[in-house]
Amino acid sequence: MTAREFNDSNPAYSVFAPAVQRVPFVFNSPHSGRYYPKSLLEASRLTPPQLRRSEDLYVDQLFSHIVEIGAPMLAANFPRAWLDVNREPYELDPKLFSEKLPGHANIRSMRVSGGLGTIPRLVAEHMPIYNVSPSLEEALDRVELIYRPYHETLRKLLAKTVMEFGHAVLVDCHSMPSSGSKSEDQSRPDIIIGDRYGTSCNGSVSHELITRFSDLGYSVTRNKPYAGGFITEHYGRPLKGFHAVQIEINRSLYVDEDTLVPKVGFGALMEDIRNVMNHLVSIPDSGFESETIAAE
Repeated sequence: MTAREFNDSNPAYSVFAPAVQRVPFVFNSPHSGRYYPKSLLEASRLTPPQLRRSEDLYVDQLFSHIVEIGAPMLAANFPRAWLDVNREPYELDPKLFSEKLPGHANIRSMRVSGGLGTIPRLVAEHMPIYNVSPSLEEALDRVELIYRPYHETLRKLLAKTVMEFGHAVLVDCHSMPSSGSKSEDQSRPDIIIGDRYGTSCNGSVSHELITRFSDLGYSVTRNKPYAGGFITEHYGRPLKGFHAVQIEINRSLYVDEDTLVPKVGFGALMEDIRNVMNHLVSIPDSGFESETIAAE
């Protein structure tokens, strides 16, 4: 399957929205897509379970209840191993393509050097994806036909929220492996809250998330080792009324990391997330409004 084969009956992404949006929050799950294009499976040297090691397993389901509390959610159906929308549009890896890359491509970012550009070369555990690399034309098609519409949809959801409520809070939802690489501490906390070191959102958002998850018994850290990716950095503009925070959930809490099958604790974690999100969307508007007014 090429990018052009996604269509209305087989959408690249979905928006789940309440009949009426009741809170100034927008949720996003850019890495939980689990529809693997046939062309990717045919070109890959990896098995489907291996490809899924880059997937934020079932994160869209863990946060699916947010529609009930009055917030929309954007979720990718395409997999991260095929296209990563939590990157700049042209973080292209010169090791992946035989053709000369366009001059505007960012070929020197740390994410590209790690094989995790807009079109990933590797999945988790440093496993090469392709036997047959995609052509540059196909890669650019993914950017133009899927990446750009995805971000345009996200921008519209946020702009509509600001118009209705005076500010918008984007909650970018992710999961992470339970252990890191040799270059970092092997063990990871249950939850990591990323706010680009306090620059991407009102501090009350991070404080509320850290406090509520901690109160439920989860180990929580802030910005280490994940401070938020391109989406958090790009959309987090607090002085303009746009706030963005990233939530990373340790996969070992809810899924067997070998079989990728949900654990018995999946439902309990989902209920805890529901509890925390109910508190989060109840944060008073006063702090957000003062920041927006000050920028005008």
